[in-house]
Amino acid sequence: MPKIKKLLVANRGEIALRIMRTAQEMGIATVAVFSEADRLSPHVKFADEAVCIGPPPSNQSYLLGDKIINVCLELGVDAIHPGYGFLSENADFAKKVGKAGLIFIGPSPESIEVMGSKLAAKQAVAKYDIPLVPGTEEAISDIPVAKLRAAEIGYPILIKASAGGGGKGMRIVESEAEFEEQMNRAVSEAQSAFGDGAVFIEKFITSPRHIEIQILGDQHGNTVYLFERECSIQRRHQKVIEEAPSAVVNPEMRKAMGEAAVGVAKACNYYGAGTVEFIVDDKLNFYFLEMNTRLQVEHPVTEMITGKDLVREQILVAEGNPLSFAQEDLKIHGHSVEIRVYAEDPKNNFLPDIGKLVTYRRPQGPGIRVDDGFEEGMDIPIYYDPMIAKLITHGETRQDAIDRMIRAINDYRITGIQTTLDFCRFALQHGAFVSGDFDTKFVEKFFTPEKLIPEFTQEESELMAALAVEFFLKEENRINPTQPIKAIPSTNWKNRLV
Repeated sequence: MPKIKKLLVANRGEIALRIMRTAQEMGIATVAVFSEADRLSPHVKFADEAVCIGPPPSNQSYLLGDKIINVCLELGVDAIHPGYGFLSENADFAKKVGKAGLIFIGPSPESIEVMGSKLAAKQAVAKYDIPLVPGTEEAISDIPVAKLRAAEIGYPILIKASAGGGGKGMRIVESEAEFEEQMNRAVSEAQSAFGDGAVFIEKFITSPRHIEIQILGDQHGNTVYLFERECSIQRRHQKVIEEAPSAVVNPEMRKAMGEAAVGVAKACNYYGAGTVEFIVDDKLNFYFLEMNTRLQVEHPVTEMITGKDLVREQILVAEGNPLSFAQEDLKIHGHSVEIRVYAEDPKNNFLPDIGKLVTYRRPQGPGIRVDDGFEEGMDIPIYYDPMIAKLITHGETRQDAIDRMIRAINDYRITGIQTTLDFCRFALQHGAFVSGDFDTKFVEKFFTPEKLIPEFTQEESELMAALAVEFFLKEENRINPTQPIKAIPSTNWKNRLV
C-alpha cells in the first residue's frame, strides 16, 4: 500500500488538531474541513489547506460523507482520518472511502458493522470464551416473551438498544410491574435516535465499574493490548474523568482482560486502534460490554503511560505496515489522569452553558498536556458537543498524577461560561476516588451542587458577617443622613486581614 502523503481530517476541534499535529510530524500534509461556525477554529488555521463544507449543523456539514470524499478527490488527498464521533463508526462511509480509491484510517467496514450492533458483537465474541453479561442473544420485541426472559435473568434488568450509545435507548427495570412501559420507551427512543428499534435484555449490574482496554492490530494478524483505562466517573452515562491504569486492576486481571480484548478484536478481524469496553462488578468479575471501532476521547492517558502515539500507529497500520512492537515490549510507565473540561454547569444538572470564552488560559508545567480546539475570545457553538478541552496529567504514581491534576485545575483560567473544572476538582479530592473505591454511581452517591459551594471557617464567616453589617449601616447612614447616626461596630477587620 502506498505511503500517505496528504491526509484529510473529517472532524473538528481538539481531535482534528491532535491528529494534524502527528501527521505534520510524519511529514504528511493536512486538509481541514469546517462548518461556517468553525471558520476561525485553530484546526482550520493549523491545516495546510482548509475547505468549508456547509452551515453549522453537523447534518449539513461534518456528516456529509459524499461531499468530504469529493473534497479529497479535488485536492489529491490519499487518506481520511475520521477522529471520533461524526462519521468515525459509519460503515457505509468507510465503504465509500475505499471505493473512491482512498484510505480510511480505521478498521474495515465489516468490523465496524459487526461491532456497531451490540447483539452482533455479542454473537461474534461468544466463540472466544469471553465473559458476557447474562441476557438475550437476539433482539426481542414480543413483550410476553421478553417478560419471561427477564424473569429468568432476574431483576433488575437493563433494556438496551442494539444500535445504541451514550445512554440512549437504555432503560433500567426494577420489577415486572414496570417492564412493559419501560420496554416501549426503550424501543421508541432507540427508533428515534438510531433509526433502529431493536432492543435486547441484560442482567443489570447494580454498581459496576467501567473499565476498557485499548487494542491495536495490523493487517497482518498481529494484535496487542495497551492496558486498561478506568472510566467510571460519569454523568448521564458519559465519561468525565479517566485514568490509566485502574486502581483496582492487578497484573493477573490486567492480563485476563487484555487477552479477552484481543479475542474480541480477532472475532471481527480487527485492525487499527480500537477499544473493548467491560463492566466490572463489585467482586471484580468483568463482562464484555461493547467495542468502539475508533480512537477514544480518552486515548491520551494510554499514550502517557505507554509512550506510544496512537494516531501515528493508526496511520502506519493504514499504510499496511506491521506493528513495530509486540506485547512483551509494552510496559506501564507511571500513572495518568484525564478530565474532560465541558462547557456545562455542574450546579445545574450539568446542563450546557454555551457562551464566549472571555478568559482562556491553559495550565502549564511538567507532566501536563492540554488537548483543546479553542482560543480566548471564541464562542462555544451550540451545534456540537460542549467539550472545550481535555486536561491530562502524568506522574510517577497515581497520587502524583492526581496532585498534579489538582494543581493544573487551579491554574486553568476560564471565564464567560460555567465549566466542569470545579466538579472534577471535587471528585479528585473525594475519599472514594482517592481510595479507588468508586463506581459509575459516583455522581449519584456523592455529588450535590452544594458540594461546590466553598466552605468557610468560623473566623471567615464571622469576618464576612461583620463586613456585611458595617456595609449595611454605612449605606443606611448615607441614605438617611437626617436620621440619628447609628453606631458602626468596630470589627477591626483591617487588622484581621493583615
